[in-house]
Amino acid sequence: MSISTHLSSPICFHNNSNPTLTTKSRTKLLLTPRALPTFSTTDPTTLALLGGSSIAAVAAILSVADPEKRRQLQAEEVGGGDKEVVRNYFNETGFQRWKKIYGETDDVNKVQRDIRLGHSKTVENVMKLLTEQGSLRGVTVCDAGCGTGCLSIPLAKEGAIVCASDISAAMVSEAEKQARAELLTGSTPESPALEMPKFEVKDLESLNGKYDTVVCLDVLIHYPQNKADGMIAHLASLAEKRLILSFAPKTFYYSLLKRVGELFPGPSKATRAYLHAEEDVERALQKAGWRIRNRGLVTTQFYFSRMVEAVPL
Repeated sequence: MSISTHLSSPICFHNNSNPTLTTKSRTKLLLTPRALPTFSTTDPTTLALLGGSSIAAVAAILSVADPEKRRQLQAEEVGGGDKEVVRNYFNETGFQRWKKIYGETDDVNKVQRDIRLGHSKTVENVMKLLTEQGSLRGVTVCDAGCGTGCLSIPLAKEGAIVCASDISAAMVSEAEKQARAELLTGSTPESPALEMPKFEVKDLESLNGKYDTVVCLDVLIHYPQNKADGMIAHLASLAEKRLILSFAPKTFYYSLLKRVGELFPGPSKATRAYLHAEEDVERALQKAGWRIRNRGLVTTQFYFSRMVEAVPL
């Protein structure tokens, strides 16, 4: 999620088993092997960053902008709704932009470099969460919305059996190319190549099968809440033991930043973005028979993402 924010919250998780823990007891909890750092779930002081005059100025700007009309024009151009806009964007303009962000090239600006940092920290946190709970060798994982393979490749390196998919054929092709370069190069009889992920061009609705773990990072931003509920239920139906989701959190502050950010990109530069309240995501999980076990947050200057790990009730 590339919306400017001046928050400096740490990248962190906390265990959800005891919401009444005091600060002192939570600090002790961090010392246990499987515990994850705690964080505040609210940002009550962030609006102090915007003075009264600043808010008034922002409101005046927003009143003359119509980003929704831009989105409607996008849909008309590609002859469809949100899904077609997303597919078209990530096969064309968006592919080149996000390939650079997800990659290692120096040909990125300050904002893109910051988003790269945020996304890489999200991937790092997922890998840490998964590996600390046991070996991934032979564990089946569905990477739903794999992009260029930022998560699929590290999973395969840990011995996981990965099924990776994305709505964008361009993204899937790049992910497979990078996976071959990293996983198959230099194999010998003494050190055989790691198993390649199975890459497919599919949207979330088309995914099928059963997996030990299903991971869907930063994809729900393309779904309004009513559709996100259905996607969460569908992803949960594919997972046997664990479901990990990350999404752009919906708060007043982030919603305002999102609205401001929509003023700047042109019609071909971005897709419609949806923020999701954590309680709505949790409600959808509970309805599907799942509960949240761990929660986390990654924020940089231009990237913020809430992450939850859910397990069956």
